[in-house]
Amino acid sequence: MASPPITELTERAREIFRRVVEGYIDSGQPVGSKTLAADGTLSLSPASIRSVLAELEGLGLLAAPHTSAGRMPTDAGLRIFVDGMMRVAEPTHEERAQIKARLSETGPVEQALKETSALLSDLSGAAGMVMVPTREQKLAQFNLVDLGQGRALAVLVGEDGGVENRVMELGGAFSSSALDQASNYITARLCGRTLADAADVMHKEIRAGKTQLDDASRNLVERGLAVWSEDADARPVLIVRGAANLLDESALDDIDRVRSLLDDLEDKQSVAALLESAREADATRIFIGSENRLFGLSGSSVIASPYRDREGRIVGVLGVIGPTRLNYARVVPMVDLTARSLGRSLDKLIV
Repeated sequence: MASPPITELTERAREIFRRVVEGYIDSGQPVGSKTLAADGTLSLSPASIRSVLAELEGLGLLAAPHTSAGRMPTDAGLRIFVDGMMRVAEPTHEERAQIKARLSETGPVEQALKETSALLSDLSGAAGMVMVPTREQKLAQFNLVDLGQGRALAVLVGEDGGVENRVMELGGAFSSSALDQASNYITARLCGRTLADAADVMHKEIRAGKTQLDDASRNLVERGLAVWSEDADARPVLIVRGAANLLDESALDDIDRVRSLLDDLEDKQSVAALLESAREADATRIFIGSENRLFGLSGSSVIASPYRDREGRIVGVLGVIGPTRLNYARVVPMVDLTARSLGRSLDKLIV
């Protein structure tokens, strides 16, 4: 049965529904009529409140986990609350300062992503997730620098000035002229192309014998391409921090659900696919419980927001996963602010 719009509920029903949802988010426990009547602000008897609760349950907005227990919101009820009733709480001055401080350091981009994921976990009390940005920048230069002892440093320079370094095992001694010839050959075919495009061109030329490279230089080119290919395949698609936060006191009452969630988080490709669906969103997206197939069985919610580079291109997605009783009003703007802050910090990072 489809749930009614919040505007179709009476003012009294809306107020009781709001208090049940906020009480559940705050405590993780069902909220009963006696609790709602206790503060006196509703000016209703427990019996009258129970009647409204039964009505809301009949509409599919609330559920009673036990016969004698209070009510808790269903996934549909949480969706109505988030979309139509939630009072967003902007990040505090302390939270803003913490986000700025932890994302202001220069360094490798993957270290910043790990820090961002940990930051999201710390601020939300749930698990933080960050997708590693796609690196399809166009390249400008390639150099092989002899390190001695059968090793060389392979240096890629992007058109945007970004630099990536990898140490190559050469498997033998190579002359400086071979290193220079390989470097010049790769640079000539990299310019204005992505690494994947340039590698495809070079592989085809080498297989067809269309290069002027000697055997030593050709060996270096193939080794260099192999290093970058292996490195790209080994990079994580998703960084998750704070999974231990999901094992709170309430989790002990439903350990099977938490075990299911932790199992789902191990499947990082599937989690990344879920976050990918938020890539083109105009704003932060919220997936509640059974709304997403991946976390439907574990009864978990995901709050996700894309982050952009300095040119406004979406390069990744970050977010938070936790129980459906996440404090959406606080976490949603915090995730949005973190996404914008990470995007601004990407300019200072070493890719």
